[in-house]
Order: sequence, then structure tokens, then C-alpha cells
Amino acid sequence: MRNVNIIRNVFIPIGNNELQLVDIHFDETIQSIEKRLPESVAWSEIAAPEQRASFIQKVSARLEAVEAPEIDGQFLVLMPGAIDPHVHFNTPGFEFREDFDHASLAALWGGVTTIIDMPCTSLPPVTSLPNMRRKLQALQNRAYCDYAFWGGISGTDFSDRQRLKQNMKELVEAGVMGFKAYLISGMEKFTDLNARQMKQAAEWIKQLNVPLAVHAEDKELVLTRRSQFQAQDQNDWQAYCSARDIEAEARAVSLMVSIVRQTGAAVHIVHLSSKRGLEIVQNARNNDLPMTAETCPHYLYFTQQDFKRPQIRNYLKTAPPVKFAEDRDALWQGLADDSLLFVTTDHAGCDPKTEKASENFWQVYGGIPGVEHRVPFLLSEGFLKGRLTLEQCVNLLSTNVAHFFKLKNKGSLARGKDADFALIDLWHGWTVKADAMHSKGKYTPFEGVEFKAQVIKTFLRGVLAVNRDENYQTTTPIGKFVPRN
Repeated sequence: MRNVNIIRNVFIPIGNNELQLVDIHFDETIQSIEKRLPESVAWSEIAAPEQRASFIQKVSARLEAVEAPEIDGQFLVLMPGAIDPHVHFNTPGFEFREDFDHASLAALWGGVTTIIDMPCTSLPPVTSLPNMRRKLQALQNRAYCDYAFWGGISGTDFSDRQRLKQNMKELVEAGVMGFKAYLISGMEKFTDLNARQMKQAAEWIKQLNVPLAVHAEDKELVLTRRSQFQAQDQNDWQAYCSARDIEAEARAVSLMVSIVRQTGAAVHIVHLSSKRGLEIVQNARNNDLPMTAETCPHYLYFTQQDFKRPQIRNYLKTAPPVKFAEDRDALWQGLADDSLLFVTTDHAGCDPKTEKASENFWQVYGGIPGVEHRVPFLLSEGFLKGRLTLEQCVNLLSTNVAHFFKLKNKGSLARGKDADFALIDLWHGWTVKADAMHSKGKYTPFEGVEFKAQVIKTFLRGVLAVNRDENYQTTTPIGKFVPRN
């Protein structure tokens, strides 16, 4: 018989900004959720620290006496373990930049219990079943959180179309969540697709009934501009951002709408950065096309004005780059009205001393290691600043991802689900410091930013994995592969 643990006196979100005070009984899965009070609690009743203290004092006499709890929830908020469906953890492959050992621990410190790893920064890339098996073998005893995979489609794969089609079928049968493809790629081992190839890939993906995730920037526009700027010795951030501007994203997203219309494939636009790109996605969705999109914390916080700050300039470089205030504001609105399905990180770290140091902005590595910061960021900047409800934040961080990728045991607090929890303090903030990060590359454009929420404890399938109060982290990598159902 398995031991059942109890976490007592936690608030769980039950809709909008309403909470319920409960005890949760669990082993590897949730066994039961028992109300401590019959009535729900509005966030507005406990939002300030003094309100919360007063609430605890008032209700303590009403709470049924119990033996000392195995786990004291301290009247904090418990949410389902977050799921980040867009990360680059690089094992096996570019592990001098990031690896599963560091990144999966960083995920747990950020309340993330499951990630979906991109196929393109593994060597070999996850473009065939043998390559996927090599990756699974490489991750043995190295993953601290649960993990799933995207499969990949590289332009080089089209030299043998029948083999490519068979590879895709075998990867779906092996449990990949979908396929990632690029309209522009700087990777030698994972090249971009032209419009004709992308349409063919979409037709096959429609038959396989999985999503196609697309990096959407117009290759011809970007490369033509880049060549012009470089020929004029323009190597600064302004030139980079001008080459990869709003028009480049809008053209690529429009192309994907056309392909969706022709094929019926479900297309997901990754790391959407602009208002125009969002409007194109919204129009497609309004016309009942199966198109979805995500955005990332850096697009929700920074603008191109922040490139003027030399201390974070190179750390902020991504593809696509951040845009302008109206784009940032539109993306927040897109989260609020459900036009955007997830907030992901596109976690992609590097050695900042060597790859983020160049004075030539074209040569600066593009990527941010953000898996540790996403949950506190969205709760701080989204919920606590009134842009989103608590329910919307949980959906964007966990529930929507579980539904979209058919992760039946993840994404919600319900009996029978995996006991994946993040215990959140919404009353005490903290300041982001790169040297305290747990990823391999310790840098972030959020250096010095105060988040008003923090992850205190994370449980993975019932096991306490990290505890910030005691500076504890597990030394046992119990992460499991999670196939698509």
C-alpha cells in the first residue's frame, strides 16, 4: 500500500479570482481534495499581506483540529505544475550551452514539472525514430522534470520524401507532440523549409493529426536586408531588428494562414512578437481555421527601447526580436481574450562570456534561458497587475498546454491526475539575479527586475523536488518521458 501524503491549508484557484482553502491527499497522483472551509474566498479579501494575516487569524478557530500536517501549505496558493511546451535543453548536442541536468532542475525551481523539448538543438536532431531513441538514451538519469518531445522537419529531409513521410509517421507512433519547422533557420543540421515544402509537410501532418509548430519570419526579406546592412557595415542592434521587423513576421504568418486554408492542418505559431502577427492569427481563428499561437515573457515585458541599455542588450537578443510598446500591449490583450494559447519561454541558454559578448550584434547568440522565471513572471506581471485573472494564468501556464497536447495526467488539480504542484507565494516578492539561476548559462535580461510572486515548493508526481525555504533540491533525477496520448 502506498503512503498517502497530505498538504494542508492551501488555496487552490477555482475560477476567475476565486480560491478555495483545501487539504490535498496524494501519493504519485491526487487521491482527494477536501475543503477546509465550505465557502470560497475572493482574492480581493486576502490580496494584501495584512488581509491574509487577518484571514488566517479569523478562520483558524473554525478549522477542524488535525494532527501536525506532513506538509504545511502555509495558506499559500497551490497551482498545477506548470508545463513549458517550448524549450531547448540541448541534450545530446550543444551541451556547452545548456543540458538537461541543469535546465530540468531550473524548471523545477520555476514551478515547471513538465517540458516539451524542441528537436532542432539536439545532435542528431529528432527527425527520425533512431534519432529519437538516441535522445531518450542520452536522457537516462539526467532529467529532473518530466519531458516530452517535438519531432522535427528539416529542409534537408526533402531529398527523400518517402523516407521523410515514414519518419514522421514513426515519430508520431513513438509519442512526439507534433512537428517543428522553420521558415528561416540559421542551423546547419536543421534547415528551413520553403513554401512548397511547408505545404507538403502540412498535408502529411494533417493526416497524422498533430500540430505543426512554425518559426514564422520571412526568409527572403530577412536575408536581403541583412546582406544590405552588412554590406554597409551596419552591425548594431538597430540593423538586426530592422532586418527581422514586423513585416517579416506578418508575411510569414500570412503564408501559414494560406497553407492552413489549403491543407486543414493545425498550425501553431511559436514565439509571436507583434500586434500585426497577432491580428492575422486572430482573423484566421475567427474564420474557424485551426491556427494557434504562443508568446514569451520577453515580448510581454521588453521593447526595442531596452536595446539601448548596454548591460542587457546582448542578453535580450532573440529571433524574432522584441518589438514596440503597442506590440507588447496587444500581446497582453491577446492573452486576456484567449487569442494566444500559451506563454512559453523558448528557453535557449548559452555561455554568455563567449556567445553574448560580441560587439557585432549579428554574431551574438540569440536566446534567453527563461524556464525558471516564467511562472513568477506571469503571476506578477499578469495576475498581480490586473492584466489577467488567476484562472487565466493557470490556463496559460499549465491547463491549456495539457489539453492541447493531450497530456491526460497533467495540467489540473483533480483526483487521479499526477501530483504535480507548485506552491506559490503571492504576497512576498523577490529580485531576479543571474547568479542565483539554476540553468547552465547564468544570464537574463530580467536582471534586477522584481517579481511579486515566487515559487516556494515544487512537487513532481508527489515527490518534493525543490523547497526554496530550505534551499533544497532533489538529487534524484526522476523525470519521465511523457508520450502524446
